[in-house]
Amino acid sequence: MNAPVKRSPDITFLLSHPFHLISLGFGSGLSPIMPGTAGTLFAWISYDLLTCRFPSLFTPPVWGIICIIGFLIGIKTCQTTGNALNNPDDGSMVWDEIIAFWLILLFITPCSFFAECVAFALFRLLDMTKPQPIRFFDKHIHGGFGVMLDDIIAAFFTLLVFALWKTCFTADQLLY
Repeated sequence: MNAPVKRSPDITFLLSHPFHLISLGFGSGLSPIMPGTAGTLFAWISYDLLTCRFPSLFTPPVWGIICIIGFLIGIKTCQTTGNALNNPDDGSMVWDEIIAFWLILLFITPCSFFAECVAFALFRLLDMTKPQPIRFFDKHIHGGFGVMLDDIIAAFFTLLVFALWKTCFTADQLLY
């Protein structure tokens, strides 16, 4: 029996179901080059834009709720989109990167633009290379939950590096 053929998402696929629109990061996952990075850039821009434009609405507690609900929604949307693409962890599904980077920004801001750049680069490095234990969870936990989980773990390690940095250095050295 032949394995199902993997489908490549396009704008028609993106708009064919609300779950696809979400899991493909409102189109950022359709980037032909490094869609995960494009999704993370979308997360960064949208977080900063919404937080600066609507500071009384997009407060840290609200962002926390958005991240929790977004994670739960991501489990279902990524599962559905992965099934439709015949690829359970297709690179175009970037909702996991978006939620993970929003979580990082929630915990590190306010900070300098340079600190946000470092967080972006470190998160992308961890997400792309998947060092242990991220790789373990990526290989052993599947479906929508697995898609979301490995990026949350990469976010945790990014935040751990920031916490260690703040512990070892004064707040005004380099990052803040």
